[in-house]
Amino acid sequence: MSARDSRASGTRAAARRASARDRAPLADPMLSSEHVFGTFPLLKNERTWSALDFTWVNTALAIATWAFLVGGSTALLVGFQAGIAAMLIGNAIGLCIMVLASVVASQRWGSEQYTLLRGAFGVVGVGILVFTVILITEMGWSSLLAVMAGRATSQVAATVTGAELDQYGPVVTIGGLVAILLAWWVLSRGPVTIGRFNAYIAPGLAVITVIMMVFLVINTSWGTLFTAAPLAPFDNDVLNFMIAVEFNAGVGVSWYPVMGSLARMTRTRKAAVWPAYGGLLIATLIAQIVGMAAALTLGDSDPTVWMVPFGGAVLGVAVLIFIAFANITSMSSIVYSTILAIRQSSGRLLARVPWKVLTAAFFVLPAIMTFFPQFMYEQFIVFVTLSGAFLASVCGVALADYFFLRKQRIDLREIHLGQRGTLYSFRTGVNWAGMISLLLGAIFYLWLYNPITLETQPAFLVVTASVPAAVVAAVAYLALTAAFYRTRPLEVTR
Repeated sequence: MSARDSRASGTRAAARRASARDRAPLADPMLSSEHVFGTFPLLKNERTWSALDFTWVNTALAIATWAFLVGGSTALLVGFQAGIAAMLIGNAIGLCIMVLASVVASQRWGSEQYTLLRGAFGVVGVGILVFTVILITEMGWSSLLAVMAGRATSQVAATVTGAELDQYGPVVTIGGLVAILLAWWVLSRGPVTIGRFNAYIAPGLAVITVIMMVFLVINTSWGTLFTAAPLAPFDNDVLNFMIAVEFNAGVGVSWYPVMGSLARMTRTRKAAVWPAYGGLLIATLIAQIVGMAAALTLGDSDPTVWMVPFGGAVLGVAVLIFIAFANITSMSSIVYSTILAIRQSSGRLLARVPWKVLTAAFFVLPAIMTFFPQFMYEQFIVFVTLSGAFLASVCGVALADYFFLRKQRIDLREIHLGQRGTLYSFRTGVNWAGMISLLLGAIFYLWLYNPITLETQPAFLVVTASVPAAVVAAVAYLALTAAFYRTRPLEVTR
């Protein structure tokens, strides 16, 4: 073992001892699994995922039915060839920002990204961020996945019984609620179980996606696909393309709340960074292209609508069941990282609450939203873009703090001491440089592009909004840190 590895292991052990002292009055059997369900930094021998394992996890996350819906939403603005370009550019930009802001640090230090954000936002500031931006974003995605699983259930029921069911009817709600219950069961078993399920789900989803593309080509034609016009474009072609790019950039950035918590389970940096970027990019594009092709030629990107007519009753039903279960594993992965964030952000408040109870509480709002499936579909683009405005700004602050201010050095003991320590303790628990910079980045995003009113500035047609928002947040953070905390130490002298 090298000297650096020895120091790193010693630092991680110190961080665990510090956290253990902080939690001493709360000691119980749950702490024996805290390295799985909690926020302690993982040692190298506790990391179980290889590059292949993490690739399967990311593939299963990416090839869920939300990817088909993203492709179909892109088809509202641009045709097939322009759509592929917009999805490639947008996802590449969004994923680059996201991976650098979360995966790199979490893999190196073995901690989920929310603990590592304490330097940028403060302990209380991270809590504010988690219980607003992160919680709303992840509940929104979970609600959408549950509704889409419910639509698959409804289509299967209609095929088996021969009845005509409303695509937003009560069967959709029932199917969504069952999906949430199954996702909770998978999640309650921990990240290792999630990884095992994904090892089977991901290859199957890849095969099914190819099958769906074949069905599309057989039942339509390449000529029809390449000449199909976008479904609801604006008059300005450049504006259509840039909105499509920004929408897909928002999809790429939206992985931020999940990836750090998952990346810490990997064994090496290469096993984390390349599967996170390449796995999500390739798998997402494949599924999105299928969704876009379906929307352009059939008028609907949701495979629950056209899979049975194209594939026949037996194959179509089998595929829909598989897709519904894939949504369940995606929900499990999303909620895992979110619950970790909620637990560590709440301090002692939720430390005694069992893991299963916390995860069940998270699903309350998604369960309620299954009663409003049409709303989830109609507000999809607005939801993705608004969440992207804040997440891009969070990434900008995180990048500035980790790479430029702290130069990739983290004191794990101090960061787990939080307000009881020195380096990451702020008055009122909030790093105001980070919070103000986050708001400035989001405001600048919404000034460049307002997804509700669809108003844009001329600069948006050149640079979109995610990258400028991240840059503004990063520059503002460094400037405000220099102004507010010029004398703060960045290392503890021992």
